[in-house]
Amino acid sequence: MTATPRRRPSVRRKIAVATWRPSREGRLYARMAVDATPVLAYCARKRAESGVPVTPAAVVGMAFQRGVMQVPEFHNRVVFGRIVPFPSYDVAFAVDIEGGDDLAPTKVRGADGKTVVEVAGELARGAERLRARADKDFQTTNGIARLVPWFLLRPLLAVASLLNGGIGVRAFGQPAHPLGSLFVTNIGSFGLDEGYVAPVPLARVPLYVCVGAVADAPMAVEGQVVVRPRVVITATADHRLVDGAHAAHLARLVRAYLAEPDTLDAV
Repeated sequence: MTATPRRRPSVRRKIAVATWRPSREGRLYARMAVDATPVLAYCARKRAESGVPVTPAAVVGMAFQRGVMQVPEFHNRVVFGRIVPFPSYDVAFAVDIEGGDDLAPTKVRGADGKTVVEVAGELARGAERLRARADKDFQTTNGIARLVPWFLLRPLLAVASLLNGGIGVRAFGQPAHPLGSLFVTNIGSFGLDEGYVAPVPLARVPLYVCVGAVADAPMAVEGQVVVRPRVVITATADHRLVDGAHAAHLARLVRAYLAEPDTLDAV
């Protein structure tokens, strides 16, 4: 019997091992299933009009961003035991690299002043740079993580957490608040129906959103059971900052935006 060759772990996996410990902090988890018909129609129309690859994940991300503007408790972070607001509404989207063996964020700054098409365009360009290994910040951070031994990586990430995610300054190749105040990942691109995001402590992000695959499912519409395209969206939030009432308010806003995606472009 031939032994399976041992595969060298990716830099992202090395960082993950040094980042997470057993969970001790409060997290709030939520799930919603949404009729994706209006979102799919909106994406198709915007792609035809602009030539930009507008995706359901981009639309969902912007629905949460618009909602967070109305529920400001989701726009804070904890620094030295104090609740501090983020300086701007930046949204980061996860980009899979090399078939998912590696992941990296691309951040859209000032998303509150941009349309969905503008955000989708920035997301597409950022993903292209990351996959071409042309993103300077990502390459710098990967290079540092590759060289630093594992026993020094954890304290290094603790320093990065304070500088990047807390105080908000550039360090170790990463900009201030590298994941913004809202992080969106699309596991639907891998065919998964739903999942929950594990928070990245060093980024101090208050809200993580996970978008599942769009698939036909029976739904109740005006008292009748019909088959519609459905997407499951989950969220992981910092329970130190928000409670169930805040989550419920945000969920209502997101549902309303996804039912009428054109309202997202009123900037």
